[in-house]
Amino acid sequence: MLTLKHIGKTYPNGVRALDGVSLDVELGEIVAVVGGSGCGKSTLLRAISGLDRPTQGAVVFKDDIISEPHEKIGIIFQEPRLLPWLTVAENVGFGLADRPKDERKARVARALERVGLTEKANVWPRELSGGQAQRVAIARALVARPEVLLLDEPFSALDAFTRIDLQDHLLDLWADQKPTLVHVTHDVDEAIVLADRVVVMRPRPGRVADEIVIDLPRPRDRQSAAFDFAKRRVLAALDRSLDRAVRVDDGETKSEAGAALWW
Repeated sequence: MLTLKHIGKTYPNGVRALDGVSLDVELGEIVAVVGGSGCGKSTLLRAISGLDRPTQGAVVFKDDIISEPHEKIGIIFQEPRLLPWLTVAENVGFGLADRPKDERKARVARALERVGLTEKANVWPRELSGGQAQRVAIARALVARPEVLLLDEPFSALDAFTRIDLQDHLLDLWADQKPTLVHVTHDVDEAIVLADRVVVMRPRPGRVADEIVIDLPRPRDRQSAAFDFAKRRVLAALDRSLDRAVRVDDGETKSEAGAALWW
């Protein structure tokens, strides 16, 4: 289990990015984290990855307190961050330098096959499309067989068609090894397509405002009434987290102008 115990983060300039974030993530679970700007989503991922230490609380993976990068925790960023002087295959195998050559070669080949880029093994990153480059980043993260994979809006810079394709592809890859996924996104549809549970953050400082279980069978039909209902629940939680909900005379709760920004 991955456990966040009262995580707080205050930067040297005095900005309080996170305040008392607690969360339990089961092994193999997919959790999406959504919230408005300034709610500390990326800061939270960096704390989980060990790239940035919290100023309060602790991140615990199994029995290990995470205070630095951990071999069983991988991360995928918004940009692919491929090394331009290495081929696609060399980028994918970069984290396997300590493995025997034959094993490294076989694992890289398998990873590229799984993301549909076998024929791109010997090309340079500059020759790839945006979607292909992000597939390489996914392959590089999964080839090390992490038990936890963190995703920091990895599809946000892609066009809608490519984004949907990679969402489905990620689920196919996840089904192979069932790593725990913690996925930060601004896209509510993406959160519902991928996640078993959506965590809604409240901004300034970042806190957990709500948790919504997405109990829909996979693959999920984006056009179904059940999907639309789940989306409305998340949007309502987002509105509440941003203090957009106001009371009117008849006692009904309605949203102020601006709530539609989450559609």
